[in-house]
Parts: sequence; C-alpha cells; structure tokens
Amino acid sequence: MPTETRTTCPYCGVGCGVIARVDNDGHVSVKGDPEHPANYGRLCSKGSALAETLDLDGRALYPEVGRVRKSWDEALDVVASRFRQTIAEHGPDAVAFYISGQMLTEDYYVANKLMKGFIGSANIDTNSRLCMASSVAGHRRAFGSDTVPGCYEDLELADLVVLVGSNMAWCHPVLYQRLAAAKASRPTMKVIVIDPRRTATSDIADMHLQMRPDGDVALFNGLLAFLAENGGIDETFVGKHTSGIGEALVAAARLDMAEIAEATGLSMPALRQFYRLFCATERVVTCYSQGVNQSASGTDKVNAIINCHLASGRIGRPGMGPFSLTGQPNAMGGREVGGLANMLAAHMAIENPAHRDLVTRFWKAPAPAHRPGLKAVDMFKAVADGRIKAIWIMSTNPVVSMPEADLVRDALRACPFVVVSDIQKNTDTARLAHVLLPAAGWGEKSGSVTNSERRISRQRAFLASPGEALPDWRQMAEVGKRMGLAAAFDYASPAKIFAEHAALSAFENDGARDFDIGAYADIDEQTYEQLTPFQWPRFKDGSSRKRFFEDGRFFTEDRKARFVPVHAPARSETDELYAFTLNTGRIRDHWHTMTRTGKSARLSAHIAEPFCEIHPHDARHHRIGDADLVRLRSPEGASIVVRALITDRQMRGSVFVPMHWTAETAPSARVDTLVPSRVDPVSGQPALKMGRVSVSRYTAPTHGFLVSAGRPTDLPFSYWAIAKADAGYRLEFAGDPPADGWEAWLSRNLQAEGLGELTGYHDANSGDHRFLAFDGERLLAALFVSSGPVEVSRQWAAEQLQVRHADFRARTALIAGRPAAAGSDKGAIVCSCFSVGVNDILAAAQGGCRSVDAIGAALNAGTNCGSCRSDIKRILDATHILAAE
Repeated sequence: MPTETRTTCPYCGVGCGVIARVDNDGHVSVKGDPEHPANYGRLCSKGSALAETLDLDGRALYPEVGRVRKSWDEALDVVASRFRQTIAEHGPDAVAFYISGQMLTEDYYVANKLMKGFIGSANIDTNSRLCMASSVAGHRRAFGSDTVPGCYEDLELADLVVLVGSNMAWCHPVLYQRLAAAKASRPTMKVIVIDPRRTATSDIADMHLQMRPDGDVALFNGLLAFLAENGGIDETFVGKHTSGIGEALVAAARLDMAEIAEATGLSMPALRQFYRLFCATERVVTCYSQGVNQSASGTDKVNAIINCHLASGRIGRPGMGPFSLTGQPNAMGGREVGGLANMLAAHMAIENPAHRDLVTRFWKAPAPAHRPGLKAVDMFKAVADGRIKAIWIMSTNPVVSMPEADLVRDALRACPFVVVSDIQKNTDTARLAHVLLPAAGWGEKSGSVTNSERRISRQRAFLASPGEALPDWRQMAEVGKRMGLAAAFDYASPAKIFAEHAALSAFENDGARDFDIGAYADIDEQTYEQLTPFQWPRFKDGSSRKRFFEDGRFFTEDRKARFVPVHAPARSETDELYAFTLNTGRIRDHWHTMTRTGKSARLSAHIAEPFCEIHPHDARHHRIGDADLVRLRSPEGASIVVRALITDRQMRGSVFVPMHWTAETAPSARVDTLVPSRVDPVSGQPALKMGRVSVSRYTAPTHGFLVSAGRPTDLPFSYWAIAKADAGYRLEFAGDPPADGWEAWLSRNLQAEGLGELTGYHDANSGDHRFLAFDGERLLAALFVSSGPVEVSRQWAAEQLQVRHADFRARTALIAGRPAAAGSDKGAIVCSCFSVGVNDILAAAQGGCRSVDAIGAALNAGTNCGSCRSDIKRILDATHILAAE
C-alpha cells in the first residue's frame, strides 16, 4: 500500500510541513502539509521539487579511509583512535568539530555533548556562524538570552512590516506568501523594504529604501532619535522594563538628518517618511535577515533595530516586534543545544560559571570546556597554522561557503586528520577527507528541527538509508563509545536524545532561562513518533506561550531589557582599483552548494549558470555587454569568472554574485574565494556581503554551449558551468578550443553513451561550429561553438534530448539552435514550479492576459510558490510599454 509521512522541509528556516508519499513502486511525491502551522500546505519551488532530489547519483554509500572502502568498525576505530591520540599529545583544543544548520537537533545535541562535555574543548562551531550569529549576539545583549520574541502570525497582524536586508520572496518564499496574502486582504497594511538591491521582494513594498551597504546602524539610530524627538518613546514601558536608554540616545544623536542621508544614501524626504510611518504605527514588525547579519557591524545593526522596538514598547504583543528570519532549516535547533562555540546547551552561556556547573552535573561530564572555543573563521585559521590537528566536518561544505575559501581548502589539505560526514561523496570538502563517513539524508533520518518562530517539528524517515549510510548522531555516539564514553553515549534512538535534551532544558530551571521543553523530558518512542509541531517553551505542566516579553520581563539579571548604544561605522575610503562592493547570497531555486537542488533539472532551468548583477551604467563604463563573461578580482589576488547580468535592480557601485556554485558545477565561480575573513567583533560572523572587488570584461577566443545525454568529463576550458537537464546535462563554456578539434572532443565526452552518427558544419569566417550526435532517433548531444556568446534557445535545445528525431530534414532546426517557424519554444524558464517560460508568458499576454493573476489562470505560473510573480509582472510591464510604442 502507498504510505504518506508527515515530515519537515530541509531547506530554509520557515520550517514548512511536507507530506511525502511513497507509492507501491517506490515512486516518491511531495506536497505541502495543510495542517502544519508554518505553511498551511504552501511550498516553494525547492520544496515542491524535493522528490526530484532523492536519487543516489554521487551519494556516499560506505565508509572510506584514504579513499579505500572500509567497514564501519574499521572507519570509526580510526576516527576515535586519531582523536584520542591528538588529544593525548596536544590537548583537547587541538581537535575541532565544524557542523551545520542542516543537521537535526538530536545530531547537534550529541556533537555538542561529545565535544564540550567529554572531550573538554569548545572548539565546535557551525555554519550558522555564517548565518545567524549576529542575531544571537544582539538578542543576548538586549534580552539576556537568544530569544525570538514573536511568531509568524505577527507578520499578518502588523499594520507596518519593515523588511531589512531580506529578499523574503526568494529566500523565505512561503513566509512571503503569507505576508502578501495578508496585505491583499488588508490593503491598509504597509510594507517597507530596506535593501541595496531591488529584489523580487520589493514588488510588495509601498516604499523601497535603496540604502547604501552597511547603512543600517545610521538609519535605525536616526529612527531612535526621531522617536525621542516626536513623542514616540513609550515612557512607561521604558521606565519599568528597560535600562540604558540614555546612553543609546546619546549615541543615536551623534548624526543629524543630513549626516544620516549621507551615510545611507537616502534622501531626507524618504528618511522622514519612513520615520513618521514607524512612529505613527503601533503594530510594527521589523524582519531582518542576512543583509543585517552578514556584516562586520551585524550585531550593532541587530541592536539598533531592537533599540527602536524597546523604546516604542513594540515588543511581545500581537503584530509587533523585531523578528530574525533564520536562514537554515535547523539553525534555531542548533542554537538551542549550544552548537555555537560560545554557547552551552539549552541556551546557557559557557562564560557563566553557574551554567557550566549545571550542565556539567546534568551530563556527569568529567572535564568539560570552561571557556568559549574558536568561532568558524578563527577555527579554520587554527587549522591552517597547525593549532588544530584533527577536525570533523559534518553536513556542510566550508571549502565553498567560508570566506577566503581557497585558504580554507589549503588549510584542510595540510591538516593531519580530516573527517567528513556527508551524503555526497565528491563535494569540494569531501574530496579532502582522510575519512569519509556516509550520512543518512532527508527522508532517511529521523529527528527534530526548530523554525524561525521557535516551532519544533519532526523530520521523519520514509525511505531506507542507501548503502551503509548512518545518521550523524549514531556516528558520533559510536565514536564516543570507542573513546571510552559508553555510558554517556549509549543512545538507542533519536527519541532518547530528544528526551535528554528536553530534560536538560528544564533542569533546575526556575524561569530564569528562556528555553524550556520540560514537558517532553520523559517522552517515549510512540509519543515522539507522533509528535506534532509545537512552539517552545513547553513547560512540565504542559503550558506554553506564543510570544515572549509581553509581561515586560526579560532574561537579564535584573529582568530588564538593555538598550545597547551603537555607532554607525565610518565609511571606508573608496579604492579606485577595487571600486565595487561585492554582495553574495542565494537565488530563488537553489540552496547552499547545490548538493541537493543541483539534482533537479527543473530547479536548474530558471538560472543554470553563475552570474554577476551589475548596473547598466557600471557595465557601460567597463565595456561589459549583456551575457558577456566578467572577471571579479579581490585585493588579495583571488578571482572568479561569471556571466554578466546587466540590470537596474542593482545599485551603482555594487555587484551581486550568488554563492551556490562549486568546483563540481562551475570551478571559476566560487565567489567566497573573494570575500575576506573580516568578522563582526562581537558575533564573529563574517561580512559576506561587503567584499571589495574589481570588475572587468573577460575575453575568450571561444564560447560554447552543449546539451548532452551524459555528463561531459573532459572540460579543459578556463570557464565552464554545468547543470542538470531533464534527460542529461547542459554546459556553458569558454576558453581555448581543444587542440585536436571539436569532433574529437565531443567524441571523448560521449564515449560512455556510445557515439553514433555525427553531423555538423563549420563556418571559418565567423568561427561558428555546430555538431549533432545521434544514436538512431535519439539525440546524444548538440554542440554550439562561437567566437562570442552563443545565440541558442537553451531551454529548447535541452528539451530535444527527450524528443525522438525520426525526420532527418527536421534536424536542421537543431543545427540552428532554435525551433522551426511552427515549433514551440517556451524560452527561458520563469516559473520553475510549472516549467513556464518567458515565451509562454508573452504569448498569453498577446492573447489577452494582462495581469499576473490572468497569467496564473491561463498557465498556472505564479500560483504555487509565488516567487516568480515579480518576474511575470516585469514581463507584462515590458509588453505593455512595447505595445504602447
């Protein structure tokens, strides 16, 4: 019989509920869970495509030591032995764990307990350091704890939602849908977007403040001063429930309105309009994400925002408060178990002796860590200089995602002992492992995750683990046992770990700590299996609370919130050579380093190639044309090559490059090689959105595009980017032509497919070469080569791999790279959910569809995740303009 399993999406921090169905033949399909309170059945494009990412291509299926297959016993013995030996010779701080917000809470808990409790070092950090550390630090400074006060409902109840440094439409699409639906039902609601880029999220905005990068502190300090000058301070709340407002106001008053305008790049009328609206609106929610966090002043930005909500008393009540949008699916769960190097489990502080004593007694730990460990950037510097001699990396790819990524790669190459636990065998990081441990992936492992509104949900297994893959918690527990710690790590199931985690949260907790899920301290296997989503806290008596701080009581020693005086950073002097500010981030349909989303042809169809957004003025100045290749170079000498995307959505003087591409998918486009290891001094979070680069046109003698049934392996080009297509692969490349000619190169790359009939032509004058390879009626490959960017209908060409080509005369359309006059070409994909292309939308517009909703009714485009609605609107707007002309 078919089975249906309620589980949770493994992508962003929205934490959407998913129903996975497995049919009798093993086919898997997914849909949104209409009963889950995070999404009520909605899914984004990535969540909708989850079933397309479950293949075993590239999976790590068995343990390897030195790239040689070993049994689990052999591999785990090596890991335990090398860690024991390193600790004995060099001390516990010579070892480290680097873990991930992709891990389940139970995995996170065991890792934290093993390192901090029993190895005796706090050298355990997580890629959440790159994502949410500044939010953690800001919360702790203001509230005395890492507490998110509100919930998703507040976005729907607010009269004003301020989105700061958040492309919610692409990065938290389902939450964006909830906001858009609320605004549609209540048109008086206002939305303000504060972002240097005009993103898809800006389309919902009543006001887009296109602020200079790192202008946030000046902007919100100005708002705090405005509140003080215009009766916006809630004197009663501030007097009873806060401390330090005087110092914060002194700091805020250092800049006048003209200076704020200069620091932010905003006009004074725009500033006043924003300030007046905030001041006059009681129900205000300020949502912020990586544009705030990923900065050398990220913690100050967080506190500048919180200061304004504390001053106005807009916190803890329905429809108001500061709201941190979590990046990863379980960054919050990792924070709850102390995954960061400067935290302890259950939101306790490692620098607090009472907290250390409590955790030590609960764990019965012999020699626990007594000081914070190395944060991510410093951790890899310690690997590079030899202080860390053994490191275990789990479920993340730091050789791609860390700043100065090439230095991280070189550090791991030189490290005496590197262990990697991952589901994929050939990630940039896994290739450097001395021991590779195959991990169970989504759909195969069982545990829990926590979303941005503190809601804990279950991830449940609905597939058997392939090969010999094991969940991360079991791998670490087995190593713990081999290190002589059997009593502490004798876990039979995730339920036992969750129960211990819950018990610790309530242990000697008299209400002075925020995180408490003591209701589940004695949870049994059946109850755990049936656990429905719930928000913490959930106390022993079963009671809970939706919001924090509505009673004005915080988690500081005096139970008062603290204003934090913050100062706008000085603007750095412009370097004429490295004149551009580099912003990095996500795109709509991919996730992190594409180990999962890269398996879906549908998700790759929207954007299949790395790119650099650049303003038209800057492009003209540097003689860069649309679709040209461009080189970005850092002051440290690192460089990448990506495709130019010229758009006025990008601010002049800044460029945006997504962070997803790797050595497997586009080796010249690993953007974090350009980002310096500059961090926030409080949180240790790197400034991934504030690099400095030069930009220039990249010239190559040859450009090419290939669609192929098999993945090409001979890629001698200076630039290439590969992506999945529905029946094969699509490849963009540029560089020198193969020495032995294009036919020989194509034949080498098709050997696995069995090269059949090869046809084509050469144009010596233009430098164009086009070749087709067939096996009977089946297209094996189509190769298009030119002296400049290749003009081919790429989506149509990729679709031809699925078509039978019996008519030999019709094959001339393939040579042309576009369909014949009567043929269908959907063009570049706009809506990934329903594979609707730009030509489909244009045809519908010409047929009378004049609105986004009309396009949705005709084509379904924009009716699932909604992330493409802004693109559809732009296409329609351009169509109307052309029609008017």
